[in-house]
Amino acid sequence: MPTIPQTQFLVNPDSNPVAIRIEGKATFQNCGTMKSFLDRMLEVGKRRFVMDFEACTGMDSTFLGVMAGTALKLRKAQPKGSLVISHLNERNLELVNNLGLNRLLTVDDGRSVSRDDTAFLQQTQASDEIAAAREVLEAHRNLVAADHHNESKFRDVMSYCQKQIDDGC
Repeated sequence: MPTIPQTQFLVNPDSNPVAIRIEGKATFQNCGTMKSFLDRMLEVGKRRFVMDFEACTGMDSTFLGVMAGTALKLRKAQPKGSLVISHLNERNLELVNNLGLNRLLTVDDGRSVSRDDTAFLQQTQASDEIAAAREVLEAHRNLVAADHHNESKFRDVMSYCQKQIDDGC
């Protein structure tokens, strides 16, 4: 029986822009590590990011919401920052465009990413279900903030997460 490859987030926090490569599927199950990394980079003053999606087999709305949240923070930062995404396959590009993220970040043809400039970012799994529900809720609120038309798309997900939080999972 073949094993399912694990998703990896490869990063170089010392490059400018900060280089990030996603290998595998980016989902609510594994994007907590990426969100924590992005938040740390913002805290230390990093303002330019580039994400390489060539080896990304898919994304869910939670991961897209993490990207939206980062792009929104970068717009408010002083000095303003930028998030460039590159090497998107057709489906991932469609997701980005359908949710309006192409208005928050830059979709690049791939020339901005240096594949020689990465180091492995350790993955951690969310062990706390309430914390995971909060992350999913925040990510989807970011998608609504990016484009108000997304509210109807994710109303049920947000309600479900809010109920999990309120009930203490």
